[in-house]
This record gives sequence, structure tokens and C-alpha cells, in this order.
Amino acid sequence: MLDLVLGKTKLNSRVFLAPMAGVTDLPFRKIVRKFGQFMMYSEMVASHAVIRDVRRTRKMMDMMNDEFTSIQIVGADPKIMAEAANVAHDLGAKFLDINMGCPVKKIVKSEAGSALMKNEKLAAKIIKSVVEAVPIPVTLKMRLGWDCDQKNAATIARIAQDSGISMIAVHGRTRGQLYSGHADWSAIADVKRSIDIPVIVNGDIIDTDSAERALKESGADAVMVGRGSLGRPWFLKDIHEYLENGGLKNTSKFMSNQAMLDIAKLHVEYMFEIYQVNTAIKLLRRVLMYYCKGSKYATELRRGIVLINTVDDVYDVLNEIFPLN
Repeated sequence: MLDLVLGKTKLNSRVFLAPMAGVTDLPFRKIVRKFGQFMMYSEMVASHAVIRDVRRTRKMMDMMNDEFTSIQIVGADPKIMAEAANVAHDLGAKFLDINMGCPVKKIVKSEAGSALMKNEKLAAKIIKSVVEAVPIPVTLKMRLGWDCDQKNAATIARIAQDSGISMIAVHGRTRGQLYSGHADWSAIADVKRSIDIPVIVNGDIIDTDSAERALKESGADAVMVGRGSLGRPWFLKDIHEYLENGGLKNTSKFMSNQAMLDIAKLHVEYMFEIYQVNTAIKLLRRVLMYYCKGSKYATELRRGIVLINTVDDVYDVLNEIFPLN
């Protein structure tokens, strides 16, 4: 296995879980952790909400007691980003990540996320401010550029490296593409050639084959899995075993309904442990939608999922998603 080091920490896998708003909360990270010591990221947290001590934002920064989780912060003010970085560090974060890839209109409108790729001077100030604010490794996640006419990922990468960033993840699309079309893994090779720090390829990693191709085409040091993990918390293990140990392709296809039901039930238990019951039930409507993806009864299951209102409803739907007879 390739040695991959972040700061003074040797990582155990070159398969990472991407930060995803509304997805990579603590229950999801806990269930993914059952399958291996993968580098994982919190949901994106707004820097201004962090320093205002907004309760929901602090909840998003809850940590497991392990060293392979990073807090991702987003914002457009260097001073506020630095202050938020300090708060995250004080709460126990071992790593920090700067979001320069979010394409959502609300974030872009505030000049944060992928909008920073249009403003290299501000991006440089933010990176420098955050790196200097904390004694832990700071990483960066970005896109190829703002649009097809402004692909400056390699330039931003050099700025980031010179400012002390420890690792860079690149989603193989521009902001203008949102999530349409296909991730251009080969374009990430330009970033890899431009810098000496590790580069992570992200975008369209949906099975073991795509993970292997993404690494080959990008020349990256690791792969970052996003939407491919939804409803499949075991997916990162699939990729890790295939890349590192010559495992079978997509072994989860052979998982029994009992095994998947047990995993989904544990995920549900984590949700009820961490959130109040009413909040957990609302959030589980989306979680269960992910688990039923691929089922031949998905349409009928979704109709039931939107109607769940009690704990019993949640478990009834789970038993329908993963029938044992």
C-alpha cells in the first residue's frame, strides 16, 4: 500500500469519504467507520455560524474519538475563517479542510465555496489565514475552476501549497457544470504535476472500476468517494480491498439482505442516539431513501418513507427494504 501522510499522521487507506452537506453527519461517519479507518470529513460548516456559536453548527462539528476525521469550513472572510478554524481545533479536530468547491447558489452568492476560484487573491488570503491560525494540518477541496473558460485549479493548487496546505482534493468538474456531465479525471493530472503535496481525485467514483480508472487517469494519490457511498456505507471498504489487496470487484453486490439490514439498523440506532427522536425521524426519511435505491420496489418504498412518523414506522420500512424471506 502506498504510504500517505498528512502532517505527522500516516493514513491507513487511500480511499476517503467526501464532505457532503446533509449526509456526512456523525451517525453516517460512525457507520462508515465500522468498515475501516478511512479519512473522513464533516459536513460543511459555515465559518460565521461557528464563531456565533450556533447550536446546530456546533452539533455538525461533533467528533468521534479517532484521528482520521477532518472538519470542513466554508466562508469568504479570512479573519472569520481563521477564528472558525481555532474553534474547530479547540473542539478536538485533528485536521481542517477549506471548502472551495461547493457549487450551491446560496454559498456562491456569498463569494464562498467554488466562487473563491474566481478570486485568487482572496483565496490566497483565506488559505494563509487558516493555515497560520492552527497547529494542525489544513487541506483544501476545490473544483477544476469556475467554468470551462476559467480552469485554474493548478494555479490555486500552487498558491495553496506555497501557503502551507498539506493536501488537495479536486472534484473533476467546474462550478458551471454543477453535477452534470462526467468528472474529468485527466484534468486533475495537471494539478498533480503542478505540486508536490498529495492530490485526491473526486467525482463519479461509483464502483471499483471507476475508482481504479480515476486514479490512473489523474495520477492522484487517493480517491475521494461522495455520492457513491449513499445507502452503501460499506462501499469504501469495497474500493480499499480492491485497490490494496486485490479483492473482488464490488463485493457488496453479494451481501445478504440480513447483513445490509443489520448495518442499516445500526445506522438508525446511531441517529436516535445523537438526535432527538422527532429530528431523527425527519432526517431518516432521506437516509432511508438512499438505502432503498436499487430495489425493484423503490417507488413503492419511497411512498412509504415520506409518511414515516414514529420509531416503529422506521423499522417497518427497513424490514421492507431488506426483506428476509
